[in-house]
Amino acid sequence: MTDDRSTHRLESIEIDEQSLGAASRDQDQERQVAIFDLLESNFFQPSGGTEGPYRLKIALIENRLAMHIAGPDLDQTHLLSLSPFRGVIKDYFMICESYYAAIRNSTPSQIEALDMGRRGLHNDGSTLLQARLEGKVKTDLDTARRLFTLICALHWRG
Repeated sequence: MTDDRSTHRLESIEIDEQSLGAASRDQDQERQVAIFDLLESNFFQPSGGTEGPYRLKIALIENRLAMHIAGPDLDQTHLLSLSPFRGVIKDYFMICESYYAAIRNSTPSQIEALDMGRRGLHNDGSTLLQARLEGKVKTDLDTARRLFTLICALHWRG
């Protein structure tokens, strides 16, 4: 019998280039690290998928998050409204800007406080993502955190 975690995983991740927003060097680095970490270790079990690994392409389509998932036994696309994420992402971006500025100019205790806030908002977004994917895709928290990072990298219209 195969280990669920080795069977239900992502083997590739593609972000639609036209959906990406302008990113700072720090944001681009964070996105690249998220992709690397996701490919190294993840749990990703789409509904109806009995055997992975899976390929994921994420994009924005008409202001919705499109997740196209393909694998040996499945080919599906899920569209998620971005409305529930807007507040968390707005706050996350604001605290990230403060955090990156603090790294250059602030004391270690100020940096640590901002980092704790940043991680808390990241967890909130990740938990929200898991809830929004319920019935579509199961993930563990680490996978959801990295996917949330990638969602933040997308261009936000409006």
